[in-house]
Amino acid sequence: MQLAAPPVAAYTGGVSGIPATRPAIGEKVDLGSSAAKAYRAHLKSERQRTQKRAGLTAGDAVYEYDVAFSGYAARLSTAEADVLRRSPDVLAVSKNTVHKADTISTPEMLGLTGRGGVWQREFGGPAKAGLGVIVGVIDSGIWPENPAFAALPSPRPDQRVIDAKWRGTCQSGDESDPARRVTCNNKLIGARYYTSGSLDETNPGEFRSPRDFNGHGSHTAGTAVGNHDVDATMEGRKVGDASGMAPAARLAVYKALWDQGGGSSGSTADLVAAINNAVADGVDVINYSISGSTSSFVDPVELAFLNAANAGVFVAASAGNSGPGVSTVAHNSPWITTVAASTHDRGYEKSVTLGNGATYEGMGQGPAVPSSPLIDSVQTGLADAPATEVQLCYSGRLDPAKVTGKIVLCLRGGNSRTDKSLAVRQAGGAGMILYNNPDNSVNADYHFVPTVHVNSAAGLAIKAYAATPGATASLSASTQLKVRAPEMAAFSSRGPALAGNGDLLKPDITAPGVDVVAPVAPPGNNGRTWDAYSGTSMSSPHIAGLAALMVSENPGWAPMWVKSAMMTTAGQTDNTGQPIQRAGAPATPLDYGAGHVRPGRAYRPGLVYDSAYPDWIRFACGNGAVGAACDQYGSIDPSDLNYPSIAVGDLAGKQTVTRTVKNVSKLPGVYEAKVQAPAGTTVTVSPKRFVVLPGKSVSFKVTVSRTEAPIGQWTFGSLTWVNKAGANGLISSDVRSPIAIRPVAIAAPVEVDTTGVSGSTALSVTSGYTGTLTATPAGLVPSAIDRLHLVGTETEFDTGAPAAGPAVGKVTRTVPAGTRLARAATFDADLPEGTDIDLFAYRAGTSTLVASSAGSTAEEQVTLAPGSYDIYVVQFATPPGTSELDVPHHSWIVGDTAAGNLTATPPSQAVTRGEPVTVTAAWTGLTAGARYLGLIAYGDGAARIGQTVLAVTA
Repeated sequence: MQLAAPPVAAYTGGVSGIPATRPAIGEKVDLGSSAAKAYRAHLKSERQRTQKRAGLTAGDAVYEYDVAFSGYAARLSTAEADVLRRSPDVLAVSKNTVHKADTISTPEMLGLTGRGGVWQREFGGPAKAGLGVIVGVIDSGIWPENPAFAALPSPRPDQRVIDAKWRGTCQSGDESDPARRVTCNNKLIGARYYTSGSLDETNPGEFRSPRDFNGHGSHTAGTAVGNHDVDATMEGRKVGDASGMAPAARLAVYKALWDQGGGSSGSTADLVAAINNAVADGVDVINYSISGSTSSFVDPVELAFLNAANAGVFVAASAGNSGPGVSTVAHNSPWITTVAASTHDRGYEKSVTLGNGATYEGMGQGPAVPSSPLIDSVQTGLADAPATEVQLCYSGRLDPAKVTGKIVLCLRGGNSRTDKSLAVRQAGGAGMILYNNPDNSVNADYHFVPTVHVNSAAGLAIKAYAATPGATASLSASTQLKVRAPEMAAFSSRGPALAGNGDLLKPDITAPGVDVVAPVAPPGNNGRTWDAYSGTSMSSPHIAGLAALMVSENPGWAPMWVKSAMMTTAGQTDNTGQPIQRAGAPATPLDYGAGHVRPGRAYRPGLVYDSAYPDWIRFACGNGAVGAACDQYGSIDPSDLNYPSIAVGDLAGKQTVTRTVKNVSKLPGVYEAKVQAPAGTTVTVSPKRFVVLPGKSVSFKVTVSRTEAPIGQWTFGSLTWVNKAGANGLISSDVRSPIAIRPVAIAAPVEVDTTGVSGSTALSVTSGYTGTLTATPAGLVPSAIDRLHLVGTETEFDTGAPAAGPAVGKVTRTVPAGTRLARAATFDADLPEGTDIDLFAYRAGTSTLVASSAGSTAEEQVTLAPGSYDIYVVQFATPPGTSELDVPHHSWIVGDTAAGNLTATPPSQAVTRGEPVTVTAAWTGLTAGARYLGLIAYGDGAARIGQTVLAVTA
């Protein structure tokens, strides 16, 4: 029932003796004011008057509203409802209905549904969307009983195509219990699992089969290729009609991740085996929602994917969840499509109102909670429960005697968000307020008690109030609405990429990755078969599924054509027409790459940027890789890779890059360059206009020159090729490439790794000025080695409360003021294959994490500024059959002093803006077997302007 009297937020006056309560523009409702209190009392009397007229009592109302809505909800007979409808004090009587989340609405948001959507336009309907394509998902397995993976109607129109390419198998698992096995069908056509990494032994409840325990694998598989129009239910309630991106595609799962007690992890050995099998089995697309290196193109996984792409397999990988910090993006190889995470346009608002009248808006699902006692989780712990786990609301850590009937304030982090609400429910709590600190995404999860998720500022204010005697709070019911989207998720990792020094723009693209509803596995999800997850793990399968659609429509397209088509047709604005946002400010290509995927435009890109194995080798060799392949193929400046984006991470004055486009349409194209130059630069394109016939290619050059762009700061623009022949059904109109530029005073190799007790290396250096260049050596210094005897593995190292243990070594280092380079590292070469070591550096004596390196091997390093540090060396995994290892921990402190074993020649030379010169670094007299670190410092005659790090294994 909606009353005719307006709510507090809309009341502008008129009731005798009660001033207006509507806030001014930019202000919030002040429920603590005398006017608001008086008006709320007035509304209460209005509600009671209408209830009395219909013969209702106060107990008949299930909710009462007076701030953003004026009225109440009650269970009524038809006669009672009719009485209220005729009441002059009642504006409207509305039937209660169920508002469902769509999948789920990402297919609709991405333009796949409806008469004009991709499914209908390109395939004739969702039943055919993805025919003939096999998607391999390397993850934590599959829950095959979920209807998203049920058998497809037979006979299949693409069966002959599938039979011709599929060479895989279905490993059911060799356990005696049939319930733990996996059975395949014509949807789930393949399943494998990998145990050599021994991570399957961590959780005794895990399934030694392709069956999913954790849920992550089922979620990613369902998002990519789940069946169309499947009922998604949670807690017995339907929450939407689910569909994967390519519902007619086939699925093969490769279980290489194993539940570690909440999260899943996989060993390099298992992961590379899974990639190898997937390619051999005949998959067309791989989704890899798993972490990766931020600093290397050539670790085993990236190299396996190089060959997968070379074999014609499209690979989508998650960019990482380490945002919003800079240079946190992983999977920086050009042969992989690296996917950032953004929001979709389905939102659920929910608010918390405190007993002091303050109201804070947040996100959340579910019903309201009337005014109840409020308690901070830090006050609710059982005796001897770890304080950190109490604050984070871990199950079994909250005291029912303190929680029952109360709303509990819980800090985000550690365990999953929904596990916190489960802990509150288990302790008898009435509701939960979940808060970020530091800020991160705000999510409308499907919790076990009514929950409001708020940002850091609101959470800290609520925390302060919760410390006052008699604190109370109430939670509103959720309201579904369309929200501004996409917006970059706070957790989404961003560039510039450490690997390649920013000469390749990563991530490549963004897709929905927040509150995505998809299938999960009941054992790891409190019995649920569907749930909402957030992460770049969720955005990556969107791109994988969309790639499957494009491969189905264009079976002859190479993976890089598919990637190029998505990137050059991506969007940079949200559904309001404004720039995509991140934390209230316009996002940049370092956040989203080319932009947000727009599938409908990608099928007719007109032009594509192609690259292949020789190009990727030249790119890697140009980034410092060495070996026989570099001898065979040579190298290129990384910025010259024929990529759909243009990035120069070290623009010294000016630089010219070359690109080639191929016409993949059936009509000739007449294209003209449209340039938006990055601020503080000029950009010229040659030629500015060209004609290209179907199947033919054209090359062009792009020259970027710095004018006033600040040194060391990124600036962004774009190059768009506009088809002057006009868009039509066979060709798109625009082919857009983002441009990302970082001017530098000097462009020089960031680091050179080399070997030998003596030797030399030539360094190509380009200045951003005309004048004098000086080169001065510092070091080389040998590493200080701490040999740590580590026993067992530690897969759940608590980064919030670091501690040494049998599998965790601790080293304390002090870096003096004036140090030019300090580093700690471990190396694959020092340890048996299959070892995984992680490094975490903290301010000495604190839990303040300042640096970490946690890749999938033992090759880890962290760089440290002056100060004192506790460095924890974590043995995450050991080779099969090995339970303890002696782990060498290396550290170096390099000052300004030359050690007499390193020279730089010439020490001074004349340079011209934008023109390269050579500086030769030479070393001698090193001790065989030691690892050395030093640097060549560059100056302009007045100040230090850059350096090249030199790492030498003697």
